[in-house]
Amino acid sequence: MTNQTIAKLLREIGLYLEMDDVPFKPQAYERAASSIEILSEDVSSIYKKDGGKGLLKIPGVGRGIAEKIIEYLENGAIDEYEKLKKKIPVDITGLSAIEGLGPKNIKRLYKELGVRSVKDLEKAARSHKIKELEGFGEKSEEKILRGILFLRKSGGRSILGYAMPFINTIEKRLGSLKYVKKIVVAGSVRRRKETIGDIDILIISDNADPVMEFFVKMPEVIEIFGKGSTKSSVKVSMGLNIDLRVLPQKSYGAGLNYFTGSKEHNVTLRELAIKKGYKLSEYGLFKGKKQLEAETEEKIYELLGLDYIEPELRENTGETEAALRQAQGKTPGLPDIIGYDDLEGDLQIQTNWTDGKDSIETMAKTAMAMGLKYILITDHTKRLAMTGGLDEKKIVQQWKEIDRINKKLHASGSMFCVLKGSECDILKDGSLDLPDNILSKLDICGASVHSFFSMPQKDQTLRIKRAMQNPNVDILFHPTGRLIGKREAYALDIDEIIGEAKKTNTILEIDAFPDRTDLNDENIRKCVNAGVKMAIDSDAHAKEHIVYLEYGVAQARRGWATAKDIVNAWPLEKMRGFLKKS
Repeated sequence: MTNQTIAKLLREIGLYLEMDDVPFKPQAYERAASSIEILSEDVSSIYKKDGGKGLLKIPGVGRGIAEKIIEYLENGAIDEYEKLKKKIPVDITGLSAIEGLGPKNIKRLYKELGVRSVKDLEKAARSHKIKELEGFGEKSEEKILRGILFLRKSGGRSILGYAMPFINTIEKRLGSLKYVKKIVVAGSVRRRKETIGDIDILIISDNADPVMEFFVKMPEVIEIFGKGSTKSSVKVSMGLNIDLRVLPQKSYGAGLNYFTGSKEHNVTLRELAIKKGYKLSEYGLFKGKKQLEAETEEKIYELLGLDYIEPELRENTGETEAALRQAQGKTPGLPDIIGYDDLEGDLQIQTNWTDGKDSIETMAKTAMAMGLKYILITDHTKRLAMTGGLDEKKIVQQWKEIDRINKKLHASGSMFCVLKGSECDILKDGSLDLPDNILSKLDICGASVHSFFSMPQKDQTLRIKRAMQNPNVDILFHPTGRLIGKREAYALDIDEIIGEAKKTNTILEIDAFPDRTDLNDENIRKCVNAGVKMAIDSDAHAKEHIVYLEYGVAQARRGWATAKDIVNAWPLEKMRGFLKKS
């Protein structure tokens, strides 16, 4: 009974309620699901320890939703969910993953065309039945087919940031076993890929059998592919496969290096080993039959004539060549990539002034507790009416609230600073949703696209460039607009955008929210090479989301970015001195 399973059930209840135009409740279920999804502690453990009172402490979980969770934990089902599913028996999660297909349309497609699944949806679209329905049309049908194709291309991979709480739970559980001396999660998780296909876990143990027995009998396991003394493979309820390998201490470094990957990086290392008269495998580095090293990764890289390469860089994109040059005292070597504790601030924070859950003060105190020195409040603007976007009058009122909070913080002796900002909507023609006389008074202005995603590449690029040319726009938020597994990036000439950022001194964002991680690693490296500065932001809509900064840092590391490339890794005054208005 994982947090992800409960979150999925609550989210689906919310979608079903939205189908029937039930007010407020769908959003409440979504908020609760989002909170549960990122909990570090299992919901069942919270309930066992503190009962219903413990569940009520979870952000977004009120009495009614707590009762649903208890019902599931005690009975394995939620009666209301079963009734809703029986009323409209559709794959609500699968269908709602198609871009532009909301609960109400899903209900219509079921009632009028009998669509229950993505397969049914594709069949109806290809036979041109959808375009005949009132309110759909040919363009809607084409968009649905594109959405199905995109979903298929994503290959069922899981988003790292959403999978990590589950992975951490499994790692902690296995690591607490009597016979486990050391445990590490390797593979794409260790390389911090934005999406993962499976989980590779390595354990050091001198007694593997009880470890394997425990592993295959974990409550999340729904299928056992294989069980042995050194390797076992299972499928778990959240849809991921887990491979567990047990190694002796003497093979740890070689095994960790091999199972971390990437495959392409490993091939390069093996080829380098051959050139030096060695053989490299998951069992060690050998000279003939003599094992030279297997216990540490660092020593293996050293014997191959390389400086150590961080896991996030191991994608065969020039890292071994750079490590070789560095070991020889030549340049350019490996970058001193940004560290996970290097950020000083967070420059995209939404609050309950628009579509966020928590107050400005709550977000500030949460950021302070995490060791940050400043945050930027960036609530949406008026065009995004569904978020309660701020008009000129409301944003001025918000400034007064920010002044009040800063005064309160400083009176208590804190140097923490709450900055006045905006996530100002970029309109179709590239103009902005708030006038310049308002934007010019912000500490920092961010701008982003939330509409007209299907514009031709040339028009979309010109639209965004025009916004960047506004002297009040400091940051371009989530530059390509992608949502992993839900929506492709809009057609955009990213090289032109990067060039315009350099020309206009506009910061490009690495949005750390797990289903965005936008910019991606390839585009981050382009920015690094072009000398364009970036910001790593959580895009938090609740206090629990600020921890997502970790995934933005991971993405920056994969893009070879250093702290010098990231403006919010700088002290406040240095960061402010870089802005257009400085």
